[in-house]
Amino acid sequence: MTQNVSVVLAARPNGKPRPSDFELVEETLPELAASEILLKNHYVSLDAGFRNWMDEGSGDDVLPAMPLGAPVMGLVLGEVLASRSPEFAPGEMVMARLAWQQYSITDAGDFLVRLPEKREAPLSYYVGVLGDTGLSAYFGMTDIAKPRPGETVLVSAAGGGVGSIAGQVGQILGARAVGIAGGPEKCARLRTELHYDDTVDYQREADLDSQLRSACPDGVDVYFDNVGGALLENVLEHINEGARVVSCGAVATYGQPSAGPTNLFQLVTKQASMTGFLTHTRADRYPEARAQLQRWINAGQIVVPEYCKDGIEQVGPAFCDLFAGNNFGKTVVRL
Repeated sequence: MTQNVSVVLAARPNGKPRPSDFELVEETLPELAASEILLKNHYVSLDAGFRNWMDEGSGDDVLPAMPLGAPVMGLVLGEVLASRSPEFAPGEMVMARLAWQQYSITDAGDFLVRLPEKREAPLSYYVGVLGDTGLSAYFGMTDIAKPRPGETVLVSAAGGGVGSIAGQVGQILGARAVGIAGGPEKCARLRTELHYDDTVDYQREADLDSQLRSACPDGVDVYFDNVGGALLENVLEHINEGARVVSCGAVATYGQPSAGPTNLFQLVTKQASMTGFLTHTRADRYPEARAQLQRWINAGQIVVPEYCKDGIEQVGPAFCDLFAGNNFGKTVVRL
């Protein structure tokens, strides 16, 4: 009888999550029912957006609110160990939206995407640059931002999983990339490791506007927004005519009250657009996106930073690290 360890929501986070909001629970795996599959999870993907569904009454069309005492929902990468479903066979690898667990049982009605049989990249990449994280950067840039050569692309949370790839994709498409991050060390890593053209340190709040003017002297043509809130309001004062704002995330507002930008009329006066999107709605195009990202990685055009921890006990703390700004690149836990 196999024992399964899950990370459950022990308390609703008050603002930024803390390790004490999560606890480990061990239980015996039940037998598979008809049409179900058993996954052994190799990686857990930590994504700040899932904080949005940890509050009471936060359910929506994407996910229900996470109940207390239940395993925390997220993205995992797992191997099919056993299957009573005609759709999946043992040995297949899948990325799935399930829960933070060592093993998962699903009726295959959840969000599951097969990994290619022939893989050129490390397994962790398929919940990172070749998973929903990198695919968010790819689709946001290629479908919505569509930067043109010589334009300026500004990326918030540029040292995170999505932002670290988005700026590099913008550069491949011919744009000049500017990253917003917290602290001089992270900004320096953006320039030296990921080759961002310039950076803005949001922790220097007093001179944020002057930093934006200096880093984006010709204004902002594309803003790839992972933060929202007050930072979005600041950036909107610097957008150009016809700018495109890609709304990918809003980490500044997850679990915290926010009045939102007061200057959305900038979109009118600048004849600009703001477009939100959900990556999983483009699941049929994952092979196309993965293939292109892989080509760029193989050509040395994309550097892939990872922030990796080991062990199911590190899942909760690693999630908290996202909100403390301790990560650089994609955050994953290897089980």
